[in-house]
Amino acid sequence: MIDFMSTSHVTKNALARSLKQLMKQTPINKITVKMVTDTCGVTRHTFYNHFHDVYDLLKWIFENEVIEELDQCCSLNNWKTGLVLVLQYTMDNKTICINTTKSLGREHLEVFLCKIFTKVLEGVIKDITREMNVEEKIKKETAVFFSYAITGQFLEWINTGLKEKKEDIADRVERMLGGTILRIMKVNDRKTTSLIYNA
Repeated sequence: MIDFMSTSHVTKNALARSLKQLMKQTPINKITVKMVTDTCGVTRHTFYNHFHDVYDLLKWIFENEVIEELDQCCSLNNWKTGLVLVLQYTMDNKTICINTTKSLGREHLEVFLCKIFTKVLEGVIKDITREMNVEEKIKKETAVFFSYAITGQFLEWINTGLKEKKEDIADRVERMLGGTILRIMKVNDRKTTSLIYNA
């Protein structure tokens, strides 16, 4: 019996490799579905069984190439390691990421980065607030706010050709975040507020 889920994943990966190969020489807005299917030897019908268009495939690539080790970095002690992993992923896919930022696919890259950083920061905030009573809404807003700030740093880095060392980017983000999130959580800790008013 054929494992259709496995077959589907193999096909998607083949299409993803083709697009990434093409993006090394061609702007994504110039890449057609036919070019992708010709490169990996499948039919256009097969492509449309999985994706609406080339940008949908690009979105899938970013959503599925999240570094596996990242789950271990969603904590107060390891978040910087996660940041470096994403920086390294960007460097390993330099041409594709630069190509993406100069096209309609930029939104997919932004969403990809924000999603990753929000996940990491939610882990950090969870660690920080273990002994606190902070509203989930405030935790989420804080994670999303700073994920956009970090994404802005990444996009600026990509737009300037990844010339700055990844370690320098990571150190700058650490300086900007150092203590900031902790202060926000402390200000919004209802336990502390309650103690002040009941003193």
